[in-house]
Amino acid sequence: MQTDGIRGSRLTARTVLTALLLALPLTAAAQDVATESGAIPDNYYRAELVVLERIVEPEAVNERMGDRAVEPTPESNAILRAVDASGTANTTLDLVPTSELHLSSAVQRLERSGRYRVLVAAGWYEAFPPDYQGEPLKVAVGDWLNGAETREIEGTISIDRQRYLHVGVNLNHWQLAPMESMAPEPMRAEPVAGEEAPADVNAEAGDDSAAETGATPVAEMTQTADKAPLELLTWIRETRRMRSEEIHFLDSPTIGVLVFFKRIEASE
Repeated sequence: MQTDGIRGSRLTARTVLTALLLALPLTAAAQDVATESGAIPDNYYRAELVVLERIVEPEAVNERMGDRAVEPTPESNAILRAVDASGTANTTLDLVPTSELHLSSAVQRLERSGRYRVLVAAGWYEAFPPDYQGEPLKVAVGDWLNGAETREIEGTISIDRQRYLHVGVNLNHWQLAPMESMAPEPMRAEPVAGEEAPADVNAEAGDDSAAETGATPVAEMTQTADKAPLELLTWIRETRRMRSEEIHFLDSPTIGVLVFFKRIEASE
């Protein structure tokens, strides 16, 4: 079945997720997060992020984003989850067990539905005071794209706070670009006996005379990149204001992010 662009994709995704999330418990038991001194830091939260991939054939996505200009993902020392070529996963966060997350039931239901593949299910405790600006959390998950040396889903998720908490999601979903046919080498005119050879035949690639004629130097034509070319399938570019103990869903036709924050009070 073909997906009718963004609108049809998101309606389908939201319908399934709504049914799954309605089964979640309304409250979650607070974990003992007291420090050694017995005090709870101010503005202390449990943050939970789930990154999922919607199982759909790329050909079923009508959205055409292959010609979109994409800024390179900024380097960051903070890692939510990054899986290297060998399959080793890295994170810089002190994560709690997935079974203790409020979103753990959602994760199980999403996986059982057969419509989604959960790539990240992470939760941790952190203080987010006013004017907090967190370092973007690196994400690199999904299938490994051979030749391109990257995971199919990569980007960053950032958490900031002014008066309210804000989560910014910048994720790209890549696929290998179709192989382009090799451009044929231009025909070279053979000089007629008794005549001088044309200037562009004698000129070497990159020579000034070649530039003056407007011809593309051969060196530029045969140059190849070190990595296989990528094509953008979909992306998420969204910043959302968060409310404590509310589940938020940010999505594209092929990827989505569930977000949940719970403020930890001293009484808990």
